[in-house]
Amino acid sequence: MSFRVVIPARMESTRLPGKVLLDIAGRPMLAHVLERARESAAQEVWIATDSAAVLSVAKELKASALLTEAEHPSGSDRIREIADIRDWPDDTVIVNLQGDEPMLPAALINAVARRLVEDQAADWATVVTPIAQASEYFDPNVVKVVLDEAGYALYFSRAPIPWDRALSPQRKLPETPVLRHIGLYAYRAGALRAYCAAPQAALERSECLEQLRALSLGMRIAVEVTPQPPPAGVDTPEDLERLRQALE
Repeated sequence: MSFRVVIPARMESTRLPGKVLLDIAGRPMLAHVLERARESAAQEVWIATDSAAVLSVAKELKASALLTEAEHPSGSDRIREIADIRDWPDDTVIVNLQGDEPMLPAALINAVARRLVEDQAADWATVVTPIAQASEYFDPNVVKVVLDEAGYALYFSRAPIPWDRALSPQRKLPETPVLRHIGLYAYRAGALRAYCAAPQAALERSECLEQLRALSLGMRIAVEVTPQPPPAGVDTPEDLERLRQALE
């Protein structure tokens, strides 16, 4: 299995500015993320950043890193620039490991890469986990996904899907399995280039979910189901404090 990991590490974050360099247990968050990537079976690990400060930290960590354009709208666009700079062939499998996922298991990185490597019909791969609580199902911050019979994504939404006409109005979970999306992606470099060259899709703008552009373009997203949800990433000061306490 051959794949690359790219960690998009943007300094400007709306809810937690500069979070990729914030201290967690005596090390910057980026160091923890890099460690998870290095624990995987990746052939190469790269950091893609818009910040000279991040580039300097990456050098201290003896990591391969490149300074990318500042105006990229998403981590996927930043990764596409790395793929072009490195001249990776279109069939290269790239895993997008977000810079705010310091506890994401290396086994899951391997699993999403393997899902794409082994499925030549897929353009992307991603990860989901079962939802067990109704509060998650109705939470718009939790992205849900429904699959077809072959295990490809049919649709992603912040709304509660699938909607059970009998149970959902009662704020109960449907009897059919309900799946939560985990923001870990693998893509083929060619599919990533086509995705980034396309304009935003109407559904993508409506739901604020970039993967809906891929579906709108007719790309197939293979889905790896993991029974245990990985530890949450760091989006807020509360997330950061929780993680610090857990590690210290």
